[in-house]
This record gives sequence, structure tokens and C-alpha cells, in this order.
Amino acid sequence: MQTSLSAIDFLAAKLTYETDPADLAADRASGAAPLLVDVRSDASWAQGRIPGAAHIPGAELAARAAAELPDRDARIVVYCWGPGCNGSTRAALTLATLGYTRVQELIGGFEYWAREGFAVATDAGRTRREPDPLTAPVA
Repeated sequence: MQTSLSAIDFLAAKLTYETDPADLAADRASGAAPLLVDVRSDASWAQGRIPGAAHIPGAELAARAAAELPDRDARIVVYCWGPGCNGSTRAALTLATLGYTRVQELIGGFEYWAREGFAVATDAGRTRREPDPLTAPVA
């Protein structure tokens, strides 16, 4: 398949529509936190989530977005389980179709957020695991 999109255009667009756990954590630490939307199931949400995320399962997103995400120009980061899940891609497409202009997917999803050692919220409180040396950035 050929396309007229150059490598530069493709890679710039990719960075516009994706963020990774380290960049998201840095944005949160700097006060530039986007709205976070966890699109996983209720059972997955109960197992753990990124602190401060809203929970709108993917199947309910189209119906709930206008009420729960009223600013269509706000930066919104959606996530699902991990790299083997396309729920965040579907959610980002749903939001873009509904007119949201600054939607990003979290590369690696919740799995990589947790594996990189960032805080995880559960109904019992917050926790943090040791960073996985295969996924966490080396300082």
C-alpha cells in the first residue's frame, strides 16, 4: 500500500495522537495533566487504575461522552489494558468522531503505566510497584 504521507508527517502525527507513560507522568507532575479516561470494563477498573482517571467503559463512551467530557477541545488521554488491547484506539476514534479535537492514546495502556512503577489506585487506596527494568526508562 502506498500513501502520500511522508515519514516526517506520519511520525509527527503519531506523536500528536499518542503519549507514553513517562510523558504522561511528567505532564501530571508539571501541572499539565490531561483528562484521563479508562475505557476498560468494571472488573478491570476494580483491579487498578491510574489515579484521577474517569471510568467510561468503551461500550458506553459514545452515550456518556457529552455529559462527562463536555470540553471537546480539552486534551484527553484514553487507555485500556496494554499493547495487546485496541480498546483505546476504538475509544480515541469514537471521541474524534464525536468532535473531540485533542485525543491521545496511552501507549502500553494501564499495563505499562503500572510496570513503569507509577502510582496505581484501587478501592483500597494507592499502591506502586517496583519498576520493571524492561519497560521503565533508565535515568
